[in-house]
Amino acid sequence: MNPTSTQRTGLLLAAIAAVLFSAKAILAKLMYGHGIDAVTLIALRMLFALPVFATVAVLETWRARERGDRLTATERWQIVLLGLLGYYLSSFLDFWGLMYISASLERLILFLNPTLVLLIGIAFMGKRVGSRQWLAMAVSYVGIVLVFWENLRIGGSQVMLGSALVFGAALSYALYLLLSGELVRRVGALRLVAYAMCVSTAACLIQFALIHPPAVLLQPAPVYVLSLVNAMFCTVVPVYLTMFAIARIGAGTTAQTAMIGPVSLLFLGWWILGETITPVQLLGTAVVVAGIALLSRTPAIKAPAVE
Repeated sequence: MNPTSTQRTGLLLAAIAAVLFSAKAILAKLMYGHGIDAVTLIALRMLFALPVFATVAVLETWRARERGDRLTATERWQIVLLGLLGYYLSSFLDFWGLMYISASLERLILFLNPTLVLLIGIAFMGKRVGSRQWLAMAVSYVGIVLVFWENLRIGGSQVMLGSALVFGAALSYALYLLLSGELVRRVGALRLVAYAMCVSTAACLIQFALIHPPAVLLQPAPVYVLSLVNAMFCTVVPVYLTMFAIARIGAGTTAQTAMIGPVSLLFLGWWILGETITPVQLLGTAVVVAGIALLSRTPAIKAPAVE
C-alpha cells in the first residue's frame, strides 16, 4: 500500500471511529426511552462487549507467556485502577449524565479531554505549557460555556447536573490516559485495553447486582438490540478502528480527525432524537472544535482520542 493510500485509509478509519464513538450517546437516549437506568444500560453494554475483549485478553496473555512477558503484582493493580477509572467510572458518569443533557452537549464536554490531560499535567506533574496552549484551552472552554448556557436556557436546571456528571466522566478518563502512559508501553495497547475492559465489566456487574435484582436484566427486545449495537459498533469496533488508524497516521492526526465526532453528533441528535439546533449551539461547537484543533497542532501535546 503506497503512502497516500495508507494515509487515506487511516483518515477514513479515524473518522468512522469518531462517528461511532459519538453515536453511543444517541443509543443511550433511545434506550432511556424504554425506561431503563444508567446502571442497567452500562451493564448490558459491557456484557455484550465482554466476549470480544475476553477473547483478546486470552490471546494476548498466551502471546505474552510465549515471550516470557509476565505482569508484575504492581502492574496488575495498576490495570485494575485503570479499568475502574477509564471504562467503569467514566462510562457510568457519562451515561448517567446523558439522562439530563442533550447528546451534542455530552460529546462537546467529553471533547475537552485533551485540555483536562494538559491541566492535570500542569497541576500535579510540573509540566509547562506555552501561550499557544493556554489560548487553545481558553478558546475551547469559551465554546463550552456558549453551548452550556444555551442548553441551560432550553433544557432547564437539570442541564447543570448532567453537565457536571459528564465533566466528571471526562476528568476520570483524563486520569486514565495520564496513568496509562507508561503501562501501555510496557504491556501493549491491545493487551491493556482488553484487561481494563474485563475489570470494568466486573465492576459494572457488581454495581448492578448491588442495586438491582437479576430480573431487571430481562428487558424488551429493542433494548437488547440497541445494547448489542452499542457494545459492538460503539465500543468494540471504534476501539480497534482507532488503533488501526493510529498505526497508519499517528496519534496526533487521529485525534484531530476525531473532531468530526461532536459535529456529527450535533446533526445526528437533531435527525434521530429531534434535539434543537440553535445558532448559538453551532457557534459554540465551532469554537470548541477550533480550540481543540489549535491544541492538537501544538508540538508539546498530542491530543488523545476520546472514548
